[in-house]
Amino acid sequence: MIEMFLNVERLSAGQMELRKETFLVSELMSACVDRVRPLAPKARWARVEGLHVTLKFIGHVENERVQEIQAALSPVKARAFPIKFAGIGFFPNVKAGRVCWISVDGGEALPALASAVDAALEKIGIAREEKDYRPHLTLARSGSAPLRELQALLQEKQPQFGTMTAREFFLYQSQPQRGGAKYTKLKRFELG
Repeated sequence: MIEMFLNVERLSAGQMELRKETFLVSELMSACVDRVRPLAPKARWARVEGLHVTLKFIGHVENERVQEIQAALSPVKARAFPIKFAGIGFFPNVKAGRVCWISVDGGEALPALASAVDAALEKIGIAREEKDYRPHLTLARSGSAPLRELQALLQEKQPQFGTMTAREFFLYQSQPQRGGAKYTKLKRFELG
């Protein structure tokens, strides 16, 4: 079995010279992580190169279903759209925050894309999301204790990480490993 999910990728290999805004976003996020990591040294910090915006978490899937999922997603159409990265928050809430994240604003286009993906996969028997879509980039996770050390960040001026243009999304395989998951790109879907 494999674990799969969909993402709007923050950087596409082969398009680096065309995506300079992505480098700025990445550098600002990296600087933020470097600055706040000492506040919570026991947290599990995301690697900046692995940051992603999840459109849909699919979960464990048999290998035989991968092509069916790819085919179901092929008709999903959307235009390229800007995404803004700004501010920090916590899940499930500030007082009990076990996940620290960067806010993601893709206007109406990002939730619409997530909804289109959800509808396409529902047609092949993958359940729709029950919760409202809340796009974010996970920075850090804790085990059982809240990330209280990072709550002070909310008292500061909220960081602005910049914007980028989402021009594609990808189907990934996620393989949990020590030190963070390994992501393998399975299929690219272009946004028009």
